[in-house]
Amino acid sequence: MSRLAERFRQGGIFVWFSGALLAFCLAMILSLVGFIVAKGMGYFWPRSLVQVQTQEGLVLGEITGHEPAHGEETEKVQFRTANRDIYGQDFRWIPGAGMGTPEYPKDALLIERLEYGPFIGRIAALSHEGRQVASGAPALAEALKRLPEANRIRHQIQSIEKGQVGDLNRRIEKVRTNRRRLEAKGNEAALKALDAEAAGLQVAYDQLQASLEKIRAEAKAWSLNLETVDGKQKELPLGSVVRVVPANAMGTLDKLGVYLSRLWEFVADDPRESNTEGGIFPAIFGTVMMVLVMSVLVVPLGVITALYLREYAKQGWLVRAVRVAVNNLAGVPSIVFGVFGLGFFVYGLGGSIDKLFFAESLPTPTYGTGGILWASLTLALLTVPVVVVATEEALGAVPRSQREASLAMGATKWQTLWNVVIPSATPGILTGLILAIARGAGEVAPLMLTGVVKLAPAMPLDGTFPFFHLDRKFMHLGFHIYDVGFQSPNSEAAKPMVFMTAFLLLVVVVILNLFALNLRRKLRERLGGSTF
Repeated sequence: MSRLAERFRQGGIFVWFSGALLAFCLAMILSLVGFIVAKGMGYFWPRSLVQVQTQEGLVLGEITGHEPAHGEETEKVQFRTANRDIYGQDFRWIPGAGMGTPEYPKDALLIERLEYGPFIGRIAALSHEGRQVASGAPALAEALKRLPEANRIRHQIQSIEKGQVGDLNRRIEKVRTNRRRLEAKGNEAALKALDAEAAGLQVAYDQLQASLEKIRAEAKAWSLNLETVDGKQKELPLGSVVRVVPANAMGTLDKLGVYLSRLWEFVADDPRESNTEGGIFPAIFGTVMMVLVMSVLVVPLGVITALYLREYAKQGWLVRAVRVAVNNLAGVPSIVFGVFGLGFFVYGLGGSIDKLFFAESLPTPTYGTGGILWASLTLALLTVPVVVVATEEALGAVPRSQREASLAMGATKWQTLWNVVIPSATPGILTGLILAIARGAGEVAPLMLTGVVKLAPAMPLDGTFPFFHLDRKFMHLGFHIYDVGFQSPNSEAAKPMVFMTAFLLLVVVVILNLFALNLRRKLRERLGGSTF
């Protein structure tokens, strides 16, 4: 007992206990990340298409889950049969009892399409303008040959709709708002000029729509005649096909190509099918832009506040009360900040801006509705206590001798702060920024009230002047997880998207923090070390 008491007295046992707890926490974190990665990354690998005979008939699809037997309940197997437009559902549970021997037909296909999720079955024939060109295996070969051109046409249509059509719509809307302003002034000459400009824009719009109709007709010229495992027929335009995956006839390298193609589509493409398919690039872009704008707003606000409290304010009960209030702000629920942002920034400040500068656009709001600016400002208020506390500590850690040496050389207090104190405290300020990024990047509740949306029609940054549009709504990875996981009409199909989006959110936060950490390291090296 004396040796145990001696170890307690020296504290060695507590060191080992703390180390064991740290190792346990790290293991939990790594296990969680590994689980998310496995569930998310494995989704893109092409699975074999299994055909079995059941009591209800033939079933063809991917095996996605098993449910063991419980009491009188027999084992069940979950199949992703797809064909939602035909069967009304993507997934089916098949009782294991009475299920025949699994088969892997070589001609079975998984066809990824723009609507109704994937199709699982076979290609019966390929038609051009209603005339059958090929059937059976030759139809598949011809379809695979013509699919790249069909995808090129589809991307061309999407590019025109987003680019030229969107630009014309914005110009027509601008003419409309200018006309309302001139009508209030009674400027007839300017109104006539606007009418002529509007007529020209309408002609250009009609011509563009006519050319789009021709391209759409070209995209619909080729069509696939599809057949399900139970003989149901379906006609699908080749332009609506994203990818054809003959999983059972593919080797490992072919499957790897499909895997990488799906992974790139997920990272770089737009979402479709209620966000359960396609990519999440707008959400990634919106998250990064929101964090960057928040960082630009929160650093000056936090640093100025800390400078005043540490360097200028007379220390007393009032300053202590302010510090307590700032620290308590870190514990306020984030949804409260969202309500404040909605009331003060969106309705108060944004509504006033609309009345002063965008009166001709009313009652359609410009800044009087949610947008990336108000969301970033709300999160800046949410994270400013972290920056204030870290900056105060960094300012207090600057050696007094450096301040006195600067003052002794004849520098003013402000010159000392600007040239000596703040540069020395910059690594500590960046520490606060790192913590603010880690907190703000994953917040969702305030964003739901101040500007985030399920699907953004346009991103905050584009090629249209003034290029950065602070009034636009945006997508966010955190909200995307909530929307896909809890609001999706097809929850089973959305599960892998939830895990993959969560993994990408972790990656985005880590990359942003690594950038800030690297910047802090370089500043430390240049300044010869720092306390923080």
